[in-house]
Amino acid sequence: MYFKEIELKNFRNYEYCREFFSPEINIFIGENGQGKTSLVEALYIMCLGRSFRTQKDKDMIKFGETSAVIRSVVYKNERNIRTEIVINENEKKRIKINGIPKKKSDLSNNILIVVFSPEDLKIVKEDPEKRRRYINREISQLYPSYYEALVRYTKILNQRNTLIKTGNVNRIHLKVWDDELIKYGSRIIFLRERFIERLSIISANIHSEITEGKEELKIEYDGDISFNENINEIINEFEKKLNFSFSKDMARGITSHGPHRDDIKITINDVDVRKYGSQGQQRTAALSLKLAEIKLIEEEIGENPVLILDDVLSELDMSRQNYLIQSLKGVQVFLTSTSISDEIADKFEEKIIFEIKEGKVINKV
Repeated sequence: MYFKEIELKNFRNYEYCREFFSPEINIFIGENGQGKTSLVEALYIMCLGRSFRTQKDKDMIKFGETSAVIRSVVYKNERNIRTEIVINENEKKRIKINGIPKKKSDLSNNILIVVFSPEDLKIVKEDPEKRRRYINREISQLYPSYYEALVRYTKILNQRNTLIKTGNVNRIHLKVWDDELIKYGSRIIFLRERFIERLSIISANIHSEITEGKEELKIEYDGDISFNENINEIINEFEKKLNFSFSKDMARGITSHGPHRDDIKITINDVDVRKYGSQGQQRTAALSLKLAEIKLIEEEIGENPVLILDDVLSELDMSRQNYLIQSLKGVQVFLTSTSISDEIADKFEEKIIFEIKEGKVINKV
């Protein structure tokens, strides 16, 4: 599966753009602020129905306009899939696939995507929220039911927190919210553990190759609720923790337990990389995680996802660049950069280079 073309109207700084892509390597070159990342952002939206840059849809509409349109053609299973997303200033996005209205969760049935950006290099060393956001993004593609559970959990969590902040609630009143929180939260925990277990195995093998067997990478689920393969036991423990923390929650005005407190523990040779790893080790671990995502998706659905490399090559040293490039066979890649050397460009065989300036493709080679 791969993107054949994209069409933009009033999206970011693009008034109108329609471009056709190579099924292998596509390189977007241009100075910062010219529209390189906006193009790959549009591709991401066609896969997940939301941006990796902003949570506000109106930010993606060209200044002075009230709506934006993105259209794409994806080639999959020997047929073209045409998708249209209309982003309105004051309405929900409208999504159509082959002319039929659809939900956001339907998009991942067409094509999956992995993004690797300088921000992803910070996954290892920054706060737990970034790691939760990372696993949420990736699991949502593989399991649409996970995304639906996450949306419901987040909404209920906010409502529960609002309620306990009033101070005018007892255990009986709170049970209605707790039952729903436990229902969706337990599903999230169950799927997170399964995902991280598989990701750990694959990323460990990749990391060992990059470091020539000198380092052993481990990824572990550091959950607030202990994982058990029996989901009913997760439900029981979650309920016990909420009951136990009732007084504390009331005093603090927040929910103390649940998957919103989860983290991932990342170690190299049994040492916590976040606290004690070098910058090189942290970046190698992040690269291993990203390449593991591609492999995991391929194992899960039998096809490679599309890969976005958003201004990330310059953040990696030559050995990591070479390993990354060698790992991209069979994957459609969209690479953005302010410039690219002939030495690196020559490593990609089948490629199209797009030169972008002020929201327009001014040259294509």
